[in-house]
Amino acid sequence: MDHDDFAMGQWLVVLAYLTSAVGCALGLACTLQARTTDSARTRLTWLALAAVSIGGVGIWVMHFIAMLGFSTPGLPVRYDILRTALSAALSVAAVFCGLLVFGVRNRFAWQRLLLGGLLTGLAVNVMHYTGMWAVRIKGTISYDPALVVFSVVIAVVAATAALWFTVGLDKLLPRLVAGLVMGAAVTGMHYTGMAAVRLHLDPAAPDPVGTEVFSFLFPVFVLAALAMAVPICAVLMASASSDAPRHTTPVP
Repeated sequence: MDHDDFAMGQWLVVLAYLTSAVGCALGLACTLQARTTDSARTRLTWLALAAVSIGGVGIWVMHFIAMLGFSTPGLPVRYDILRTALSAALSVAAVFCGLLVFGVRNRFAWQRLLLGGLLTGLAVNVMHYTGMWAVRIKGTISYDPALVVFSVVIAVVAATAALWFTVGLDKLLPRLVAGLVMGAAVTGMHYTGMAAVRLHLDPAAPDPVGTEVFSFLFPVFVLAALAMAVPICAVLMASASSDAPRHTTPVP
C-alpha cells in the first residue's frame, strides 16, 4: 500500500460528507433565491453567495477535511500554500460559471440545466485535481485514467441532478435531497479520484517542501464559518421577508 486515505478513521468520511451536504444545500438555496428574483444585480449577488457556499465549503473545505486522512505511511506529506489557495479560487469561480448558466433566468430550460450541471460537475474535478497538485511527497503522483474519467462522470451526473432538484426547492424535502445529492457527488468524486492516485515513492528523495495540513486547518475552518454565515443570514432574511404578511388598504 503506497498511501492511506483513512489514516484517521472512517468517521472522517462522514464529517467530510456532512460538511459538503450542508455547504451544497445552502448554496442551492441561494440558487433558488437567484431564480426567483427579477433584479439582475440581486440575482448575481445570490449566485455569488451560492458559489462561495458550494465551491468554498461544499467542495474545497470538504476536500481538505477528507485529506486529513491521507498519508504515506512513514513518509511526510506537505502542501504548497499558493496552489492550495489557487484551488479554492478556481473552485468558487468554476461553480459560479456553472450556476450563472443555470440560474441566470427564472424560466427553466433543459439546455441551461445540462450545461450548468456539466460546468458545476467539472468545477468539483478542477478543485480536486488542483488541490492534489498542491500535495508534496517523497516521490511523484500519477493517476489511473479510467478512474479519473469515472470521477468526472460521477460529479457531472450528480451535480446536474442536484440542480434539477432546485426547480422544486420551494419545499423542504427537495431542498434537503438536493443538498444530499450534491454532497454525495462531491464526496464520491473525491474518493474515486483518490482511488485513481498512483504514488511512486522514493524514501531516499529529499523531504518535501511545504506546510502540513494541520497548520492551515484552523484558518480554513474560520474562512468556512465566515463563508457560511453570510449566505445563511441572507437566506433567513429573504425567507422572513417572503413570509411576512402583506397589508393592503381596504376597499371602501
